[in-house]
Amino acid sequence: MNSQTTPTHPGELFQLPMPMAGAYALQGLEIGGMRAKVLMPYAPAFTNSRGEVHGGSLSVLFDCALASACRAHDPNVYGVVTLDLTVHFLAPGKGDVIATAVCERRGRAMCFARGEIHDTQGQLLALATGTFKLVERQKPAA
Repeated sequence: MNSQTTPTHPGELFQLPMPMAGAYALQGLEIGGMRAKVLMPYAPAFTNSRGEVHGGSLSVLFDCALASACRAHDPNVYGVVTLDLTVHFLAPGKGDVIATAVCERRGRAMCFARGEIHDTQGQLLALATGTFKLVERQKPAA
């Protein structure tokens, strides 16, 4: 994989401004080809009443990771709009979680992606599929 692994700043995901990434402290670990890997560090604010990572927090992580995989071929030129996201929760998780995502098919305007979330011990916590619309970024006015 020809991947980008440069560190990101709070509020950025793979060097692009994304307030949601800042709110969840997401860290882009790898992006390239048709793949992306994103870390969500543990925080009590992201948990349910049992102290496990909340399903909504995992869904945010999936949305960001799958979207990143869909634009991984040229992340500075394309953004994406989520059209559909289906999540299957398999096991509770505590601690940091990592999403890996792959864009299975990219057309001129539509992308189809899938992903997995594991805890740091490698346990599979959730699976997802998503459909995304590619949107070319507007060039800044001169």
